[in-house]
Amino acid sequence: MTERQQLAGALWLNRAEQKFLGIDRIALLEKIDELGSITRAAKAVGISYKTAWDTVNLINNMAEKPLVERLTGGKGGGGTKLTSAGKEIVSQFRIIQEEHRKYLTNLEQRLGDTASIQRFLRRLSMKVSARNVFAGTVSKITKGAVNAEVTLTLTGGAPLTATVTNGAIDNLDLKTGTEAYAIIKASSIIIGTDLHDAKISARNIYCGTITKIIEGPVNTEVDVEIGGGNTISAVITHDSASRLELKPGGHACAIFKASSVILGVS
Repeated sequence: MTERQQLAGALWLNRAEQKFLGIDRIALLEKIDELGSITRAAKAVGISYKTAWDTVNLINNMAEKPLVERLTGGKGGGGTKLTSAGKEIVSQFRIIQEEHRKYLTNLEQRLGDTASIQRFLRRLSMKVSARNVFAGTVSKITKGAVNAEVTLTLTGGAPLTATVTNGAIDNLDLKTGTEAYAIIKASSIIIGTDLHDAKISARNIYCGTITKIIEGPVNTEVDVEIGGGNTISAVITHDSASRLELKPGGHACAIFKASSVILGVS
């Protein structure tokens, strides 16, 4: 049974465009208030004494009024306590935290199943050097002796073919219906025009409209919108772009081999 995914968020209070108080620092302040000792408070939240004091010093330096007060000697033997400003800000943070949780709960109810948005956010969080990353669903896998041919169906229904090893299929646990990502370097994309009668061995040919051209002294970057919300970026030589007379709004085709595709999964 698949567990329902829940929305979660990190809550921070900022000062001077820097993180000031978050749940970890609030927990430290609460333990200081409860235990009256920074040594015991540090141990309770699982950090070192030095880290605790460095954190307290940072908080006090950034606050309008000190939130933590250190007591030395005296009848009580010293210790550490929250000031009235410290107690107030902890109380305010907990109120904000409660309202934040209510907000997320209400948002979950309005969104319904949040699995799709979770998948979308995971896609955005991917960090790869390749310019082209496409999300799709595995629609076909054909295994050979060493390599396998994998077909992804992209958003909008366009197929994309990749050639990977059988070992990669097993390592990624790819099956029909698996959500996967196709990653292609911009330098692996060939741009062509007037391909109506051309016969090309490359498996992936996507024709569309040029949306952007960035010219450089050596290379030129070309973006081609191929439908379904997908855009392919290619880096070709400046001379090639000039020879093809590429212009924004013009027609072009992006071509790349199946062996140039890297597959990934979340």
